[in-house]
Amino acid sequence: MVIISVVGSIHMDFYIKLPKLPQPDETVMGYGFTMMPGGKGANQAVCAARLGAKTYMIGRVGKDIFGERALQSLASAGVNIDYVAIDEEAHTGIAFILLNTAGENMIAVAPGTDYRVSERDVDRAIDVIKQSDSLLLQLEIPINTVVYAAKIAYRHGVRVLLNPAPAMALPKELYSYIDVLVPNRTEAEMLTSIKINSIDDAVKAGRELIGMGVENVIITMGNRGAVIVSKDFYHHVPAFKVDVVDTTGAGDVFVAALGVFLSRGMDIVSACRYACAAAALKISRMGAQSAPTLDEVENFIRQHQLISSVKIYGVS
Repeated sequence: MVIISVVGSIHMDFYIKLPKLPQPDETVMGYGFTMMPGGKGANQAVCAARLGAKTYMIGRVGKDIFGERALQSLASAGVNIDYVAIDEEAHTGIAFILLNTAGENMIAVAPGTDYRVSERDVDRAIDVIKQSDSLLLQLEIPINTVVYAAKIAYRHGVRVLLNPAPAMALPKELYSYIDVLVPNRTEAEMLTSIKINSIDDAVKAGRELIGMGVENVIITMGNRGAVIVSKDFYHHVPAFKVDVVDTTGAGDVFVAALGVFLSRGMDIVSACRYACAAAALKISRMGAQSAPTLDEVENFIRQHQLISSVKIYGVS
């Protein structure tokens, strides 16, 4: 069985549905409110578990009702929560999500216990990390903890996938520990200072990141799909058209699915196609943790006839 470990954030999402997203100093009257579990780490863990991986979550929640509900959501999805600490000195992280009728969002986060995830928490789970096929990381926890976890996984031959979100500068050391870096267009622009308006721009940015020491880069481009850049090839995987309900957590589903399918032995292009399919299914549903199951992804793949010949372009 595929084993996935996730070191990252766990929080509660508060959604307000709006006819449009507000401008600065503007108040927009909403027409719906929902509270759902979230956090980039937890979202990834739930997705990995639903795709059939034995999944371990490593993080923190507060001793409050939001922490209780977040843990219930993880456990009900089949995620092992033995390595989630209950922190009595801070609140569970929370996010306020403004969602318009097109499925676009604006998000503000109060990290709470997410910013207290430490190297000590990683040490508690070190045996689990060592036996994992892939380790999934994001940046809603302290960057020192991210580097520490990545280094441990790298030293033990565990595949490391990093979603560099929220966007921030990364320590140079971290790049050398990453097997697959998965930024979106905005994050890739921030890391490389290359403006990305086209597939060619994404390839250029990907090459820049490869030069920093990363093994593979996949830049997600929203409704334009994803661009894979490796040392000796690049490839564009188109997105799939679905009715958009909520884009929150789509990137988390993409990363988790990528980790699962790579761990199942797929090549990076095939795994990226399956990850695009998983993300497409997610954005057709409400909630950051509405990830699809393995059967749903496989049925989607069959329906869209995604198993086809692959054209790979050499990097000159």
